[in-house]
Amino acid sequence: MSSTTLRPAAEQTTTTTNNTNTNTHARRFGLPIAVCLVMGNIIGGGIFLLPASVAPFGTISLVAFGVLSLGAIALALVFGRLAERHPQTGGPYVYARAAFGDFAGFLAAYSYWITTWVSNAALAVAAVGYLAVLFPAVGAHSWSMCLAALAVQWLPALANLAGTRYVGAVQLVATVLKFAPLLLVAVGGLFFFDPANLGPFRATDQSAVGAVSASAAILLFSYLGVESAAVSAGEVRDPRRNVGRATILGTLGAALVYLLGTVAVFGLVPHDRLVGSEAPFTDAVNAMFGGAWGGTVVACAAVISMVGALNGWTLLSAQTPYAAARDGLFPKAFETRRRGVPVVGVVVTVLLASALTVYNYTAGSEGVFEILVLITTFTATVPYLLSTAAQIYFLASGQADRVHRGRLVRDAVLAVLAFGFSMWLVAGSGHAAVYQGVLFLFAGVLVYAVLAARRKRAAVQGTGTGTVTGTVDLG
Repeated sequence: MSSTTLRPAAEQTTTTTNNTNTNTHARRFGLPIAVCLVMGNIIGGGIFLLPASVAPFGTISLVAFGVLSLGAIALALVFGRLAERHPQTGGPYVYARAAFGDFAGFLAAYSYWITTWVSNAALAVAAVGYLAVLFPAVGAHSWSMCLAALAVQWLPALANLAGTRYVGAVQLVATVLKFAPLLLVAVGGLFFFDPANLGPFRATDQSAVGAVSASAAILLFSYLGVESAAVSAGEVRDPRRNVGRATILGTLGAALVYLLGTVAVFGLVPHDRLVGSEAPFTDAVNAMFGGAWGGTVVACAAVISMVGALNGWTLLSAQTPYAAARDGLFPKAFETRRRGVPVVGVVVTVLLASALTVYNYTAGSEGVFEILVLITTFTATVPYLLSTAAQIYFLASGQADRVHRGRLVRDAVLAVLAFGFSMWLVAGSGHAAVYQGVLFLFAGVLVYAVLAARRKRAAVQGTGTGTVTGTVDLG
């Protein structure tokens, strides 16, 4: 009788280590690189518009930021605990499959994969706007913008194909370069802070709860990416220890930059001007030092920020399909690995993102690209819900460590809070995103049906010839 289960964590870790040691281009991430991966993926280009986006609600939006930060930290702590139990590449996919079986694991992997390649295309298109500030010729024609967007996608992809050693180097450099100007405004701006610029605490007619909820709906997706270290756990040294640390430190670092940066911009740019600002960090830099060179500084920081985010997200876009392919839940080609990187996953992802980018600049119809981006606001939350539900399952079923009762209670509270935060993310994505996202997600059921049928045939044939297709411990 044959059984199909997950490979033991120790086996996967040993395999990764051996592959790493035999290839100079593959190198496992230490804690600093893992932290940079988390921070770099959380903070993309959206931070450069966030202060203006929430300014219409008044400074009460800072309360929403604080609440969201607590929710994101709870989610980060849950991912850290899950990574201690399952320190394998795949993150949410691994947790969902271990708790609820193949179908839940497939949904987590499929939805996460959709999110990554559509988001990569959106990031590249957004980066072109900042590139045009630095190089006006880029924005002169649609074809030049398209070429620039493709270049922004393929350069990080090439770094990924060169090996994990180069992925880590690019991520470290990009994180340092992009956080320098952000911290300049976030910390330096406090010395130029003018309370008179803050404006009203509540700038709308909504109740306090309504204003917090409305501003939170805009800010909700600022923390997508907290799972980055968990997804790449197989590439992190000592993952049981470092994945959790990197996730928490990276999330805390991103929260600190978000909060300090927004507070500084609120205090540097008058409220009535900030509400209509298209470049709040540019206005803040100009207010600090005078002149009109702030736009160039912010544009450079934004481009570096997005390239760094694309570098990290490109790696993640290949890691989850790779983990699913090893278990027969994604096409086997995604299991191909070179220099520590799932090369087929990287190539397929960047090709799909490139095709979507070309469509964005050449199609005559309007709104399709925006719809796809809207869909990802829902698909991004599916792995979070399944992961937090998996943690609740492990705790409730007695699979968690019951030796330390206080720790068990703490983990249960954190899991419930993280689940609530994930549900809030779903609600914040809006009715249209949920409706379209569910249709897009369920389209993948057909893919699962075909792959599951193949696995069943292989299992039957293996049983008939007296072979075992593979055994795995779900615990």
